[in-house]
Amino acid sequence: MRRRTRRRKKRNAKGMWISVCCLLILFSILIGGAVWRDLGEDRKTVETQAEMAKPLTIEAAEQVIKPDLTEIYSEAGIVVRLKDGKVMTQFNQNERIFPASLTKIMTCIIAIEHIEDLEETVVISPERYNELYVQEASMAGFLPGEEARVIDLLYGSMLPSGGECSSALAECAAGSEEKFVELMNEKAEQLGMKETHYVNATGLHDDRQYSTVKDISLLLQYALGNDIFREIFCTKAYAVLPTPKHLDGFVFQSSMFSLRDDWTLEEGEIKGGKTGYTDQAGLCLATMALVRGDEYIAVTAKADGDHSTEPYHVYDAFALYGLI
Repeated sequence: MRRRTRRRKKRNAKGMWISVCCLLILFSILIGGAVWRDLGEDRKTVETQAEMAKPLTIEAAEQVIKPDLTEIYSEAGIVVRLKDGKVMTQFNQNERIFPASLTKIMTCIIAIEHIEDLEETVVISPERYNELYVQEASMAGFLPGEEARVIDLLYGSMLPSGGECSSALAECAAGSEEKFVELMNEKAEQLGMKETHYVNATGLHDDRQYSTVKDISLLLQYALGNDIFREIFCTKAYAVLPTPKHLDGFVFQSSMFSLRDDWTLEEGEIKGGKTGYTDQAGLCLATMALVRGDEYIAVTAKADGDHSTEPYHVYDAFALYGLI
């Protein structure tokens, strides 16, 4: 009898121990599941936070506006916000174009950086003047053999797009136009203008002189950082002091601002610009505008037309700034 009772007690104790073990295992499973759920939620939260902290991709950051090309006359164009270089809109930005007199943007900034005294007097080379005249280059109004200050030549190169001014600046800055062109190409390389090559300082057509609107926008962003260049770029008219060959002096008019009187935009104003044209390049234009407190630049190239037609390149500048 005692033996049976003892056995029963052992069985009961054993069953109780098994039950306790089962309860402990079940409790562990429940607790563990909760912990893993919490860890999973924490991991998701960390992953979400990490995802939000990632920098935006280039595509997401730029959000380039697509222009309606049926309303645009130019074959290539770009608009860039000046403060951070953000591309606002573009079409065919990497297509090779002939820069025509937009070349003088580079000519002007290189001359400013390499000629210390802007009051220095330079003689307009009669030989070079005659060469440019034969090539039907645009002229600012200086005469062969005339002396002109460097600052006058800078305005003469940019406003009326004077070829004699660009050539004189090149010779003054580097000794010859050939050496000056080397400086131009070196600067283009420094600025990342990978699809640009220069062979002259005037913008006269040469199949070996080419660029893209993207490259020209890089150049203009850089040049506008120079106060002297910026002032010239935004000037509508400039008076040249009297010289022995111009006793009363004379006035340069901006080839761009002379195309129309009103340069106000819907929410801003076009503040400055440079035109360009050859038969091969078409109508080209580089401008700077102030829109809702921010500065932007626009470059367009290869619009149909010429000096006698409507200013289709100007129409395109207004249309592109209107997309901002």
